[in-house]
Amino acid sequence: MPPISPEAPGRRLLAVSDLHTGMADNVPIADSLRPVTDDDWLIVAGDVAERFEDVERTLALLAGRFAKVIWTPGNHELWTPNTDPVQLRGVARYERLVELCRGLGVATPEDPWAVWEGEGGPVAVAPLFTLYDYSFRTPTAATKAESLAQAREAGIVCTDEYMLDPEPYEAVDDWCRARVTATEARLRAHDADLPLVLVDHYPLVREPTDVMTYPQFAQWCGTVLTRDWHRRFNVAAVVYGHLHIPRTTWHDGVRFEEVSIGYPREWRRRGHPRGLLRQILPFRA
Repeated sequence: MPPISPEAPGRRLLAVSDLHTGMADNVPIADSLRPVTDDDWLIVAGDVAERFEDVERTLALLAGRFAKVIWTPGNHELWTPNTDPVQLRGVARYERLVELCRGLGVATPEDPWAVWEGEGGPVAVAPLFTLYDYSFRTPTAATKAESLAQAREAGIVCTDEYMLDPEPYEAVDDWCRARVTATEARLRAHDADLPLVLVDHYPLVREPTDVMTYPQFAQWCGTVLTRDWHRRFNVAAVVYGHLHIPRTTWHDGVRFEEVSIGYPREWRRRGHPRGLLRQILPFRA
């Protein structure tokens, strides 16, 4: 892994997502991730793997190297593969993942938000878990049903429709709305004088999905319910993954970092032009 910056030898707040270590070719990438200093923190913004044993192996490895690891789930951790001995679904699966992380010393969306005191701080690093509610619809769809029908007609269907069970909720969008309500209440209660780094698997605003090859896929990428959080709250940066389009964008003056590694077929084509780990703080333009 190339050095992240030749300057600033101090501690860093780093981030990565979409390691997908259930794929053999991605395992060496995760195994190569190392801190630059003994005090570096690492954000892992979801999609570590699908099977519990792969999630545990990867997070245990990273927790043993970085001073602090902060995780939020992606959609893949919430799948229930037939090959996984852990056959929990929905909320029960998420709660078991939280239990797993706590046993490794990894912070989760259910834990107090850790305060990073390095250069560019102090900031509270807030892992969020919001899911999606199909409100990033196709342009001509007035309803979720119409948007899904148009996606199916185009041959674009997220694997979540078969692998992600929202139990006990009737649908993923119901689970999403419950998570958004609880998370928004927590954001409102946060000390407004302490800036936040918001971490979610999803981008919180729709604009990053506009460059996707298949725009129909956007409906599985977030919710309009979070679109103003970066304006309403004191947000220093937003970290996300899921889109497999690693880049930096700015929305209303707030920096958004997509930090995914992605699938082998993707990183082989584009390489890792931003490196494997993204430096969130201190910010280097």
